[in-house]
Amino acid sequence: MPEVTLTTLQALKQRGEKITMLTCYDATFAHTASQAGVEVLLVGDSLGMVLQGHDSTLPVSTTDMAYHTACVKRGNRGALIVADMSFMAYSTLEQTFQNAAALMQAGAHMIKLEGAAWLAEPIRQLAERGVPVCAHLGLTPQSVNVFGGFKVQGRDEARAQQLREDAKALEAAGAAMIVLECVPSPLAADITRAARIPVIGIGAGADTDGQVLVMHDMLGLALTGRSPKFVKNFMTGQNSIQEAFTAYVQAVKNVTFPAPEHGFSA
Repeated sequence: MPEVTLTTLQALKQRGEKITMLTCYDATFAHTASQAGVEVLLVGDSLGMVLQGHDSTLPVSTTDMAYHTACVKRGNRGALIVADMSFMAYSTLEQTFQNAAALMQAGAHMIKLEGAAWLAEPIRQLAERGVPVCAHLGLTPQSVNVFGGFKVQGRDEARAQQLREDAKALEAAGAAMIVLECVPSPLAADITRAARIPVIGIGAGADTDGQVLVMHDMLGLALTGRSPKFVKNFMTGQNSIQEAFTAYVQAVKNVTFPAPEHGFSA
């Protein structure tokens, strides 16, 4: 696969071709997923749950994230690597710069921050210093204790409008991409149409510019035995993980995934 850059993703959005993203945490899966055509590898703090066995992402450290980012970097064959900033790793600008530098030096091409319009200043500061940022809106797992659980966000009009305004503010601040998690499909479509930057959905319907799933979920390896509504098991009917990754890429590209049953209504 030719090397994927932010310019590549912007071109995909402009011509209406869907973008594929999967979480990834090691060299072997990075090689396999990138060879299958996955354009973006997300080194997610979801590793706290699927690798470390925690019940949330909160215990994950920047040291953990840098280690797994470096592993993914070694196995990657052309995909863009996005690394999550861990819980409270960007509570001050000084922390933000230090921890973003650690992830970029480990091999990330972009870092991802969870939050709302309050992220505008750190995003602006990072962008000015050559660090591309993906903003994560909607259900932000690091705020699970505030939300009272893993719940769909933006179902009432006031909250939906706030998410629209947050997305505009973060794009204006310099965000290069947005992830929308667990928001009603019509709202995600509105935000995607309004944005000039790529919008990637997870539990956000088929009208975003691309899709992301946790790799273990789409391989049918949910630790709890239960998968979220927005997940499809791509190992079904396949003979190998490579084939499952290829099936995922094809399904996102031809817009057969996500189907209506994988999304949420207002």
